[in-house]
Amino acid sequence: MAFENEKIPALREKAARLPLNPGVYIMKNAQGHIIYIGKAKALRKRVSQYFVRIERHEPKVLRMVENVADFEYILTSSEFEALVLECSLIKQHRPKYNILLKDDKGYNYIRISDNERWPRITAVKRQEEDGALYLGPYMSSFAVKQAVGEAVRAFALPVCTRRFPQDIGRGRPCLNYYIHQCCAPCRGRMGEAAYNELIDNAVTFLKGGYGLIFEQLHDEMEQAAQKLDYEKAAVLRDRIAAIRKVSERQSVVASKIREQDVIALASDGCSTVFEVLIIRDGRLTDKNEFTFDYMQDEKEARGEFIRRYYSLAKDAPRQIALDGETDDRPLLEQYFSGLFGHTVTITVPQKGERLRLVGLARENASERLTQLGARPGHEEKALEELGRLLGLEAPPRFIEAYDISHTAGSGMVAGMVVYENGRPRKSDYKRFIIKTLTGQDDYAAMREVVGRRLRRLEETGTQANTGFTRRPDLILLDGGRGHVSAVRPLIEAAGLDIPVFGMVKDDKHRTRAIAADGGEIEINASRLAFTLVSDIQEEVHRFAVAYHHLKQKKSGLATQLTGAPKIGA
Repeated sequence: MAFENEKIPALREKAARLPLNPGVYIMKNAQGHIIYIGKAKALRKRVSQYFVRIERHEPKVLRMVENVADFEYILTSSEFEALVLECSLIKQHRPKYNILLKDDKGYNYIRISDNERWPRITAVKRQEEDGALYLGPYMSSFAVKQAVGEAVRAFALPVCTRRFPQDIGRGRPCLNYYIHQCCAPCRGRMGEAAYNELIDNAVTFLKGGYGLIFEQLHDEMEQAAQKLDYEKAAVLRDRIAAIRKVSERQSVVASKIREQDVIALASDGCSTVFEVLIIRDGRLTDKNEFTFDYMQDEKEARGEFIRRYYSLAKDAPRQIALDGETDDRPLLEQYFSGLFGHTVTITVPQKGERLRLVGLARENASERLTQLGARPGHEEKALEELGRLLGLEAPPRFIEAYDISHTAGSGMVAGMVVYENGRPRKSDYKRFIIKTLTGQDDYAAMREVVGRRLRRLEETGTQANTGFTRRPDLILLDGGRGHVSAVRPLIEAAGLDIPVFGMVKDDKHRTRAIAADGGEIEINASRLAFTLVSDIQEEVHRFAVAYHHLKQKKSGLATQLTGAPKIGA
């Protein structure tokens, strides 16, 4: 693996002379800027780890070590003191390679257009000088949208684009009316005063929650019943039932523990998402998401994240639930308890309601990760890492991968898949029937397939630069060094300079390493490249096996009659 930092030997020697005391270490780049701050129970052991077996580091750590020119350290009397000092220094210097959090969500408001005859309630991002009533500001768009949604459902308010009073009586009401989700002023059977009473109730609900509006509506219902106005009492009864139904729906994420934060992470090897569900008064009131363009050891990542998250917070709940273990849990509990003036307990739930909430947080983090998967630049980083891992001059934009499939030598076929800019290009996939072999020889089959591919490239040239006419930047073979050795002479004989490597599997048929002429390159520590190569290997295997099964199915149905002239299938 290409790794450039000529200072590593000197840094390794300096780290070996550190004491075995607790303390904080401060990594600096060539310009003297602080790029990372960490704490250690034993400085010599921890700092030395950065400068040995460098190729096995996580991508984030690898990039940091590449840029380290020097480091300093501060001794402390205990590991807890080191934790407190680390948090203080990170807050002061904000180093590039530490997890850094910032609040970039902005403010959110609930807008009530009570300057109109028929007001609407909506969630908005900013407050305008338009005469409307605004509730807020709130930090969380999630909490605002949830509150508006509950109010709209509870009071059956319209969410359509019809304008009132202009559209009253024009056309039939929409589906929401028929499923009892809208009071439908468009029918012309609801007066302006009655509609505005609904809006007033909804605003009271938004300001005071369930309890206040329950009490108010219940009193109104009792008064209407005493006055023998049973029709109004029935309407209020139904409204109370609707609000109670909304509150029961909310109880799906309610908790017996009145105040807690639930934290979970999801990672795909390229990005990591932390999800924080905020439970207050036994209800999910807010959530926070934080995304990072790298992955590190999950246990270490959790510890670093919650240190940063609560160091910036004004308060913390008494209970914090995590989806897995973290480093220094007792120290963190001690630190947060002192920081916020009350006992803070960190747990990893194993059963019951809290485990369900952790699962909900992980599900949200995974959903966010799925959304991020299609963003520009995601595959770019994987290609850059793969190119660096294989010692290529540039990231491989156009990759071809080959696999052989057969059953004990019979029905031997091959599949070729193409990845362009880190994504499959299915229009360029190719299937091959092995023509020159009668027995089982995977190496010879791979030579035949790649040889036919190279001849086609030589015949067509590279004018169109697509499909078979485009020269690949990298060829990957499903196999080890034997496959590489079988194919490389063909490429050299054709006068082409195309890098070729094998994709090696473990005994469970999962990607383990990349094979080259000189041996194997471990890729497990390089998560971006590992994920990309694993996807390519699975895809080419799937494609080749599917073609083999198709051929076997056709040959299994064939008989002498199907091959007879003028009879056929």
